[in-house]
Amino acid sequence: MKRTVLAAALLPCLAIAASFDSGKTLGGTNSPIVLEVFSSFDCPHCKEMHDDLVPLLVRDYVVSGRVCLVNREFPLAGSGHPYARAAALYATAAARIGKYSAVADALWKSQATWAINGQVWETVATVLTAAEQKKVQALAKDPGVEAEVRHDIDEATRDNVDRTPSIFITAGGRRFMLPGGVPNYELLSSVLNHYLGQ
Repeated sequence: MKRTVLAAALLPCLAIAASFDSGKTLGGTNSPIVLEVFSSFDCPHCKEMHDDLVPLLVRDYVVSGRVCLVNREFPLAGSGHPYARAAALYATAAARIGKYSAVADALWKSQATWAINGQVWETVATVLTAAEQKKVQALAKDPGVEAEVRHDIDEATRDNVDRTPSIFITAGGRRFMLPGGVPNYELLSSVLNHYLGQ
C-alpha cells in the first residue's frame, strides 16, 4: 500500500539524459537506477540525509551496483546562506582531484561551525594535503567549476526544485522527483525495489 501511494505521488519530470560530474558519484553510472540529490551544504535536512540515509543507500543499493548516487549542487541563496555557494564551489573543485567525498564529509561534519563563522576554506583544508589545497583553491576560481555549479542550479530551477534536499530517480527511461525533503528509508527502498523488479 505505501509503495503504491508513494509511487503515485512521484512527480514526472523531463526525461532528459542527465549529465553530471563522475567525481561526485557513488556507484557505476550504468546502474539501472540513478538517484540524484540536489543539496546545499548549509542545509540541516541535507546533513540529516547525508548522515542517516546515504549510508543505508550505499550499503543496500550502491555497493551492489543497483543504484548510482549522484551529488548535485543547489546552494541556498540569500542573507541566511552567505557561505553555501563557496562550499559548493570548493566541493566541486575537490571532485576534480578525486577528493569530493572527503571534502563533502568535512563540510557536513562541521556544518554548524562554518555555516555561522564563514570558515569554509579552513574546513575544506583539514582533509587535503598542502598540494591538494593549492589545486582546490585554484580550481574553485576556475570558470569551469563555476559553470558546473551554475549548471546544477539551472537544472534544478528548470525542474522546479524549491527545497533541499530534492531527490530525483531515473529508472526505465523516466525521471521522477520524490515529493518533499528527506524521505523515509523504508518508503524510498520500496520505490527502488519496485523499479528493480523486486
